[in-house]
Amino acid sequence: MTNRFLSRFATLAATAALATGVLTVNAGTAQAALPTPVSAATARGYLAQLTVKAEDRTGYSRDLFPTWITISGTCNTRETVLKRDGSNVVTDASCAATSGTWVSPYDGVTITSASGLDIDHVVPLAEAWDSGASAWTTAQRQAFANDVTRPQLVAVSASTNRSKGDKDPAEWLPPVTSYRCTYVRAWVQVKYYYGLSVDTAEKTALTDVLAGC
Repeated sequence: MTNRFLSRFATLAATAALATGVLTVNAGTAQAALPTPVSAATARGYLAQLTVKAEDRTGYSRDLFPTWITISGTCNTRETVLKRDGSNVVTDASCAATSGTWVSPYDGVTITSASGLDIDHVVPLAEAWDSGASAWTTAQRQAFANDVTRPQLVAVSASTNRSKGDKDPAEWLPPVTSYRCTYVRAWVQVKYYYGLSVDTAEKTALTDVLAGC
């Protein structure tokens, strides 16, 4: 675990503390809804500084990354991201989205029911465990799993989130090719911020996409 992560964790922790969807194909370009990631040039610089090492999933359990926590008022992490990423989102007294429209940036699908959406961790929880989070405390993993400040959480169609699973960019990239630059910039920024490592194939894939950004 890096000093950079330790020095930033307190701020991150404070921030964190604060039915079937109707699907249609969107002919336009999918829009990024997550916080804007660093530039491609900055991402290339970050990537060059990441430790390259083999991954180890020994001992991983999703339960070690508590989700979802209260972010503000009655809104938990999922509800906060749904409100942020949608258009004309209406919520009830418990902050659950009762209506709205969302464009899933991974596959360009328009969704009109919150039940058709998953909140994706850009860097999956299992991937984080493999690359350094196994050494964190539960509180640190909770902060990572609920980070609405970094480009780490985004509302996407349930089908693409499940297609992605816990794959890294050497194994999966968003079907919308125009979104891949945003995606890998976000991936590198999150890994850099948290001091996580990359494996060889992952670094090659990230380098290849960033070269075209």
